[in-house]
Amino acid sequence: MYIELCKYLIFGMKPYLSLIIPAYNEEKRIGNTLKLAIAYLDSKHFPYEIVVVDDGSKDNTIEVAKGFAPVVNVISYGGNKGKGAAVQYGMMNSKGDFKLFSDADLSTPIYESDKILKYLTNGYDVAIGSRAVDTSLVKKHQPFYREFMGKTFNKIVRALVVSGIKDTQCGFKGFSEKAANDVFSIAKIPGFGFDVEILYLAKKMGYKIAEIPVEWYNDERTTVNPIKDSLRMFQDLLIIKKLHKNSH
Repeated sequence: MYIELCKYLIFGMKPYLSLIIPAYNEEKRIGNTLKLAIAYLDSKHFPYEIVVVDDGSKDNTIEVAKGFAPVVNVISYGGNKGKGAAVQYGMMNSKGDFKLFSDADLSTPIYESDKILKYLTNGYDVAIGSRAVDTSLVKKHQPFYREFMGKTFNKIVRALVVSGIKDTQCGFKGFSEKAANDVFSIAKIPGFGFDVEILYLAKKMGYKIAEIPVEWYNDERTTVNPIKDSLRMFQDLLIIKKLHKNSH
């Protein structure tokens, strides 16, 4: 509720939930996303913070997001490093008891955060949205070739890096504060392969992970290149274990 938000902003109360939104050239979508997120979180009975991490946008993303201050905190490290770098920066510069990152297009609606928090408050350290557990919740599909490539990628992920998780790439993942700090403090992959890396690290550290079916709507304005970014993600898979062979 608005009163709870005021307690956080005015009195410095620790936020219950940090919502982290990585953004690169999102001026056309970020405004509506923030309106929806604020309206929904205002209806809750806990203090929250929204952190938009600008990944070197060349458009007016920062200006649009700053229009929602002080409810929204816009941070940037300068330059374009990748989605993984943006999420990591947001996780390490947020204060919530629980931390959730969401894609800037809200392909997974913000109200699905209720499901994430339900698991995080009932014994799970990591709770991730999934399009594969219940495919009926995918309300607007990607083009066939993108879905095929995504399914193939996840099969490779399960075979080489992280077993037991059907959908590593859904951009809607929540963490306890401790799990977020432990995992993201040592994450090294700045691009889209970071999803696999953080799940690999979470499992290696013994954190309990829940894969939760969530609603999902494809946004045709996606900036993900199906060829170039897929090749980069595959390259990332080959080095994840090597990068963290001495991590605990």
